[in-house]
Amino acid sequence: MIVVDANVVTYFVLRSEQTSLAVAVAEKDPYWCAPRLWRSELLNVLSGYIRRETLTAASAFSLFEAASLFLKDDAPVDERLILELVGTSNCTSYDCEYVATAQSLRVPLVTADKQLIKSFPEIAVSMKDFVSLEL
Repeated sequence: MIVVDANVVTYFVLRSEQTSLAVAVAEKDPYWCAPRLWRSELLNVLSGYIRRETLTAASAFSLFEAASLFLKDDAPVDERLILELVGTSNCTSYDCEYVATAQSLRVPLVTADKQLIKSFPEIAVSMKDFVSLEL
């Protein structure tokens, strides 16, 4: 199992230059977990596509449903830990929620966020580096 952030989820469901890497992450470890926050973050991204008329609401919802079926998001959230992580980094509480989830589950956080990787190198890893890891 791994924790993934909303960036990885977005790359997995929306075609982009990063999609093949997100798919490779899923092939390496198909058991993805994330705090429920990922839902709001993905909805926000999909909303932008709807506003730009790149996606219809129906197709955006289909992508959201696909991600919902793939991710486990019932991990407990430790708000105290999130705030402690915020205090030791320049990351947002949103980002620290992913870190806290990974720490609580004792699994890697796979992310495309360079600031997260820099701030929490002991747990946060890029998609490319994760795919290259020997498990």
